[in-house]
Amino acid sequence: MHTPPLPLTRDLVLIGGGHTHALLLRKWGMNPLPGARVTVINPGPTAPYSGMLPGFVAGHYQRWELDIDLVRLARYAGARVILGTVEGIDPDRRQIHVPGRAPVEFDVASVNVGITSDMPALPGFSDHAVPAKPLGRFAAQWEEYLSEPGPASVAVIGGGVAGAELVMAMAHALRAKGRTAKLTLIDNATALSATGPKASATIRQAMTQLGIEVLEQASIQQISKGRIDLSNGHQIAAEFITGAAGARPYDWISNSGLALQDGFIQVNAFLQCSDPAIFAAGDCAHLSENPRPKAGVYAVREAPILYDNLRAALGAGKMRRYAPQKDYLKLISLGQKSALAERLGTSFSGPLMWKWKNRIDQRFMNRFRELPQMPAPPLPRYHTTGMQEALGEKPMCGGCGAKIGRRALQTALAELPRLEKPDITYLPGDDAALLKAGGVRQVITADHLRSFTNDPTLMTRIAAVHALGDVWAMGAQPQAATATIILPRMSAELQQRTMAEIMQIASTVMHQAGAEIVGGHSSMGDELTIGFTLTGLCEAEPITLGGAKSGDALILTKPLGSGVLMAAEMAGQAKGDWVVSAFEHLIQPQGEASHILRGAHAMTDVTGFGLAGHLQGMCEASGCGATLSLAQVPVMKGAVELSDQGIRSTIYADNRAITPELPTGGKADLLFDPQTAGGLLAAVASDEAEHLCAQLQAVGYPAALIGHLNTTPGLHLHN
Repeated sequence: MHTPPLPLTRDLVLIGGGHTHALLLRKWGMNPLPGARVTVINPGPTAPYSGMLPGFVAGHYQRWELDIDLVRLARYAGARVILGTVEGIDPDRRQIHVPGRAPVEFDVASVNVGITSDMPALPGFSDHAVPAKPLGRFAAQWEEYLSEPGPASVAVIGGGVAGAELVMAMAHALRAKGRTAKLTLIDNATALSATGPKASATIRQAMTQLGIEVLEQASIQQISKGRIDLSNGHQIAAEFITGAAGARPYDWISNSGLALQDGFIQVNAFLQCSDPAIFAAGDCAHLSENPRPKAGVYAVREAPILYDNLRAALGAGKMRRYAPQKDYLKLISLGQKSALAERLGTSFSGPLMWKWKNRIDQRFMNRFRELPQMPAPPLPRYHTTGMQEALGEKPMCGGCGAKIGRRALQTALAELPRLEKPDITYLPGDDAALLKAGGVRQVITADHLRSFTNDPTLMTRIAAVHALGDVWAMGAQPQAATATIILPRMSAELQQRTMAEIMQIASTVMHQAGAEIVGGHSSMGDELTIGFTLTGLCEAEPITLGGAKSGDALILTKPLGSGVLMAAEMAGQAKGDWVVSAFEHLIQPQGEASHILRGAHAMTDVTGFGLAGHLQGMCEASGCGATLSLAQVPVMKGAVELSDQGIRSTIYADNRAITPELPTGGKADLLFDPQTAGGLLAAVASDEAEHLCAQLQAVGYPAALIGHLNTTPGLHLHN
């Protein structure tokens, strides 16, 4: 008897991907709470580990070594990721507001967003300086400045530990590049006030040896290009200006209605806010019972307490109190591979301390780089022949990677009786059918996708763009749609929340395409599946597979690689930024591309059978062959690397069998990769191809000329 998954009954939403939430997600993946649907909201796919920032600036680490991959971590934890900046929370309605999507509803929420910089409030800072956070922009500008030749001048605003680490790292990096440099650390009070006298003296000595000038009791009047004007009339020359001071809470927190302390969220010993369904941890929280300075060590040690207390708030277990230590070990980088360690007023410094700090930092990051692998459940002792082969070596893909093979589909369709009806025009292999009624030409098609992302909103957008592809490929205008939704088992309240998310975004995508949703059907099953039946109207003769001509040029409007990327993401082997970049391609509508290509001789959308399979179908229907220029075929970020690792979508082998004459290996393997919401493949007159491609690129499509059609049967490839 089939045992369905346990139903989802509660929504847990994690706002921010800070250290506490990252550790919580790792722990959740090892021991999830049945019935809880977990969502993490973060501005980007990664969360930087600030402890290694000085080492990166100094040149000891590469940029990628600082990042916690939240997309990969969330997949491991079974959570969905929403990439966006939270702009508000409504405790009464239990809603979190993220621009561009429906409110995210929650039963229990946790905030771990850290703090932001107050530096932009300084006159001229936004135009002529860069804050140390967020890391992405700072890292890019610092690497660019570091690579320039000639003398350098740098100023860091803020004389705390963070500012001192930063300016010493910059001094070391510039010295290693052989550039003479003038470096200034500026503080409006006394620098290094958070460290003891001995530690402060050691850090000051290190800065002196690196040629850093420390200005204290210095008030900044304004920042201009290439200089800082002080209130006393002095000017500090600086080409690269940054700031590591003025940390403050995010603005939306002040409007949350939660109890605050100096703008930070007040929490009790259980890390609960004034609303008991909302928790907070890390620098954005104020420990009202045991106030402590802002330091990453507290965020890390709060993680196991928060994990237990969130589970308790969701209905499992009892809450635990968090008792922060009174003092903690401070490990401060001194520019070169040397560090200072301080605790309880005692400090030691030197290369050995840096090795200790590096070992601690790497051990922390390895917890996210090397996620524990949960073994697959074993097969029953007794089972039928062929069970292992049918299961395969990896989980079944979602999206178009889950399609059945072309051969099985064609065989099944060939055996169906064909009725000659005057109102139906039978087309050569097109997925959409052409109907005629009262002089109106109407196309009709249906498509659905098994979910490959835990975010219903994102999955709906992808499924809608995917289903519209058949209509756009025939040069038709989308008209009407019905939706078919299968939800995983969940409580009535979660059903309502999920359907609201799905239908709102489905309606938006269809409306933008010129269609309206007129109905549909819903049910519950084991997993989320989203599909649409669509009609479209043809003002001119529809573009089919059968009109291509020898000599035509081939244009592809989107890159290849979604199949291998989604397969890798499901297995936790794809980088988060690769996955996010792929999603951006998948959600790009093809309506404008269809309009630009309305004069194409033949057109199709590249989906489940891959580029080679769909091109083969066009060639068969048109009675011609094709030659592809492999170097010109666009591919998604990370796709070739993953393919070279042997990662394949479920249907890859069937697609490969469609065109066995083509070579394999390297980039060529992506010709057989099943695409979800793929691009349009159009055969156009060769003298118009470059102009059409330029038009597509001008409106944002990564379109490319990838080959041409000829009279030689079959597909051919050259580099």
